[in-house]
Amino acid sequence: MIREDLLALTHESLAALANRGLVKRAAKDLDAGTVPELDLADDGAVRAVFPDGTETTLPAEGGLAAAACTCSAAAKCRHRIGAVLAYQRRHEPADAAEPDGPAEAVPSPAAVTDEQLREAVGRHALNAAEKARRAGYTARLTWPGPDRPAVAELPTCTVSFLVPGELGYAHTDATGPARDLGIVLAVWAFREAEAAAEAVPESTAAASISVGGGGDAAELSEATALAERLLLGGVDSVDGVLTAALTREAGALAGRRMHWPAGAMRDLIDQVRRYRERSASYDPQRFAALLAELPARERAARSSSGTPNSRILGSDEVDETPLTLVRLTGLGCRIGTDGERRTAELFLAHPETGVVLTVARDWEIPEDQALTGHDIAGRRLAGCRIGALAAGNVVSEAASRNAARALKLGTGRLARTQVLPLGQAWNELPASLRVTDLDAAHEQLNAMPPSMIRPRVAAELVRVVAVDRVEASGYDPASQTFEAVLTAPGGGRARLRAVHRAAAPGALEAIETALARGTRAIAGTLRRHRGELVVEPTAILTGEGLVVPDLAPGDDSAGLGAATAVERDPIAAAVDEALGVCADLAHRGLRQAREPSRQRVESAAAALRRVGLRRTATDFVQLSKALGEDDDAARTAAWTRAAIRTLITAELH
Repeated sequence: MIREDLLALTHESLAALANRGLVKRAAKDLDAGTVPELDLADDGAVRAVFPDGTETTLPAEGGLAAAACTCSAAAKCRHRIGAVLAYQRRHEPADAAEPDGPAEAVPSPAAVTDEQLREAVGRHALNAAEKARRAGYTARLTWPGPDRPAVAELPTCTVSFLVPGELGYAHTDATGPARDLGIVLAVWAFREAEAAAEAVPESTAAASISVGGGGDAAELSEATALAERLLLGGVDSVDGVLTAALTREAGALAGRRMHWPAGAMRDLIDQVRRYRERSASYDPQRFAALLAELPARERAARSSSGTPNSRILGSDEVDETPLTLVRLTGLGCRIGTDGERRTAELFLAHPETGVVLTVARDWEIPEDQALTGHDIAGRRLAGCRIGALAAGNVVSEAASRNAARALKLGTGRLARTQVLPLGQAWNELPASLRVTDLDAAHEQLNAMPPSMIRPRVAAELVRVVAVDRVEASGYDPASQTFEAVLTAPGGGRARLRAVHRAAAPGALEAIETALARGTRAIAGTLRRHRGELVVEPTAILTGEGLVVPDLAPGDDSAGLGAATAVERDPIAAAVDEALGVCADLAHRGLRQAREPSRQRVESAAAALRRVGLRRTATDFVQLSKALGEDDDAARTAAWTRAAIRTLITAELH
């Protein structure tokens, strides 16, 4: 009897199941002559006895996690890895020449039956997976090959099937019930994709598949009705009863796994709170955009827009996913202000899943201190300095992420978080996070759905942009903005843009200095703005190391080079004015709209028509007519139509 599962494990697979250090040490011990005696039992279990008396048993089922060892290690040790390597060396073929004929096809996880899943993870995981399938979820699949495992990238975790057909060797970054759930959903995704294609795709490229769902958009009716009440009455009309109704509905949406509308509702409640507290962080345009987002998601869910409902509604997400040993790469930090509190948002790339996670923290601003980003850099989070977390490689033994990709780092001796030097980690990021061709990145952004119906995830567009050269830079004192033009090695241009903030007074000086030293790459939010790509930097990699601008020292006294004056774009001006009109109407309430408001709407329509945006202009003409009628349904419908089209126009322009 030959244990094909042990022979199928590569060094990369073993490193994923344990860690690279244990694999290297086990191989080194074998090379040095510390070879165990192997014995194969009738039930297929491999028993390895090492020269020091340590005994390791590799059972026939359950994978490496089910292996037992008499050493002091609880789960992972060099003896378990050494037993696998020793077995592989004993059964190495005498003739390693390439076989004649074509290679046999590698079976995909689609061949795993539900009965096998039930035996491996239990009926509770299958029941939870069935609930997720009814809600709908998406997966990005990589089909197996002779030199690669099958991989399913799910919204909550990534599952790799390291040994074909053996669920015991399924590896995922989630732990506990989330791990079992992820394995079931991954198998079902491969099964759905194979059934749709009627054969295993020959392409090695990853492909996305939508499983189940169909989400009932009618479940958003109460949320949109509450948004309409708020739109008609304005922010001043919100009383305790309406606030309670909004809060109750946000909870109900989350309970139905409609996480993105629930998030919009919570943000709406937060904007109302800020207005009541007379906080400077209240933003009328943000308030209006949230009122437009809820009906936009409802309409997109009802239509066959090509975007799965699970991505519009967030039904394929779970509230929280615990992660096993996780390795992250720092991409900088953003320091901000929320009322009387200073906020910090750290960006950490998760190379294994190809996404960026965030860690947020806030502090009350003392009356006698400014509490700048440089002050915060020395403060600690999960036992580590924030400056180190933002600029290093982070390893955490106990972490969790929520539906919006916000990360919670574990604390305590059993949940250690440590920071290692960054090294060349940015160069090793997957293509989904590292941009070398800005023209291709622009095309990818153009192909994305509008942000108001995309998943509401933190740091969705944070990327690392490789920099070929910096062509121009300068500071505009009127807008307090520093800008530079960048080119990438693979082609294309983007504009680096950073606005002065009192929370990070040394940021602009740090950016200018870093660009002068020779920039290799820039991490930041990549977005479209007025027809060009814009990068808002969170970290800059130079030949001398990583610079995190928001954490840099400075007192706002440094002189910066002047920027070339840029003419105001007439289309941008017309769109911005239209957005302002929508925000003002939402803030005041449509029922409070008077003749001056209608005149401003008609003026916006004329400006939009002059720059060629005729359909948007027509929407504003209809809005002006509706405001003059005593019909609440007509008012809200006209405002919603005009606001959605204007927001999308602003995003695309």
